[in-house]
Amino acid sequence: MKKILPFFSYLFHPIFIPLLGCLVYIAFSERFYSQEQYFLLLFQVVIITFFLPLSFFYLLRTFGKVDSIMMSEVQQRKIPLVMQMVLTYILIQKSITIERFPELYFFFLGGFVSTFIVFLLLYIRFKASIHMVAISALTFFVIGLSVHFQINILYTIASLFLLSGLIASSRLYMKAHTSLELMVGYTCGVIPQVVFWYAWL
Repeated sequence: MKKILPFFSYLFHPIFIPLLGCLVYIAFSERFYSQEQYFLLLFQVVIITFFLPLSFFYLLRTFGKVDSIMMSEVQQRKIPLVMQMVLTYILIQKSITIERFPELYFFFLGGFVSTFIVFLLLYIRFKASIHMVAISALTFFVIGLSVHFQINILYTIASLFLLSGLIASSRLYMKAHTSLELMVGYTCGVIPQVVFWYAWL
């Protein structure tokens, strides 16, 4: 089991979570939009939350600002987190607006707040786990969707909690974080999502 634990850190890297959130929303929503609109939504999310950050990462790596996609050092995280906040802001202002996709809007807004909290923690040299921020935000977004659309997706939610444990174990096994950093990261992901439930549930 220990040999495959690092696999979960890469497979469920935070860069994939925005796309997973959109796919879950499309799968469980009541299909208010056409297939073309959903395709455009996914296209925009992939460009803004995956390809642009990945391109920016390779640029930073070229200039020696980061050593790997896991960004193990505190100082390495500041610029990528600022970029993530900027891109998320653009996404919820221009594409995933509150008028068009209110559920997704608050998911991404919660992600923006979580990222800002993690960014502030860097100034006290505390490296909260971004992996745990991402998977916990996704988990509680799915719980919100279950309540909002009145659907029974208990197995999906249970699977996400199981994944949270596997990802946490992976990060510990790789010595990327302490238990406290994992717990703080999970909390940073949960709280904004739960707070914003009151706006869309």
